[in-house]
Amino acid sequence: MSIRSTSKPRFNFNYLNVYGLVLPIAFIVLWAIGSKLNWVNPKLIPAPFEVVQIAIHQFQQQEFWTGLGASLFRDLTGFVLGSILAITFGIVVGVSRWANYLFLPSFNVLRQISLFAWLPLITTFLDYGNSAKILFIVLSVFYPVALHTIDGVRQIPLHQYEVAKVYQFNAWQTLSKLILPAAASQIFLGLQLGLIFAWVATIGAEFLLANYGVGLGNIVIRGRAALDVGLIVFGLIVIGFIGVAWNSLANLAERRILVWRR
Repeated sequence: MSIRSTSKPRFNFNYLNVYGLVLPIAFIVLWAIGSKLNWVNPKLIPAPFEVVQIAIHQFQQQEFWTGLGASLFRDLTGFVLGSILAITFGIVVGVSRWANYLFLPSFNVLRQISLFAWLPLITTFLDYGNSAKILFIVLSVFYPVALHTIDGVRQIPLHQYEVAKVYQFNAWQTLSKLILPAAASQIFLGLQLGLIFAWVATIGAEFLLANYGVGLGNIVIRGRAALDVGLIVFGLIVIGFIGVAWNSLANLAERRILVWRR
């Protein structure tokens, strides 16, 4: 009689991750070959090695790290504020019939307005400083997180509320032991989207409100002003890698926190 091991291997080799590297590597190889054989104008499209040199130079500059810190500060501040407001709003609207009737119609109208359409109004009152950028990020986070929170709360079966009444849960117990755990999956989905939107809005705000402050977006703007394509490419690569890192951290946090649902 043989005994089969039911333990899972510690490391799982994900072939999809390997396949996902094929296209970027092929692009870099083609880019390098094209630069070497002068298929493209080197003044317009620098060689990969030149971008690496620019990256090394930028990493040695205090200005780069100051800009990175400023962008991350705006991103995290806007994300946290927007998420807190959105989750609170979503729970209230999802639980209260009167709040649903009172606030949801206006919310549905406002979320149809493009985020960038708010910029003239924001800058009228807050100028071009950090407050304007952070408010823009808060708005970008608020809508997806609020929508998914509302959906998550509305999906809670009515009989679970009845059980909470039987056990005489107060408002805090109902929130912490019923609503938040039951709606957690939808809330985390909204937070993941909010984290992505926050980073996009951070860079967008730095592009469009570039009259004040520093940030990663300013690197790309400096490259454009100096016609330095290598600096532009470097800035875009850094922005892209940070976006991927945020998404990976959000997925990891979801797996860790919601492990009890699996």
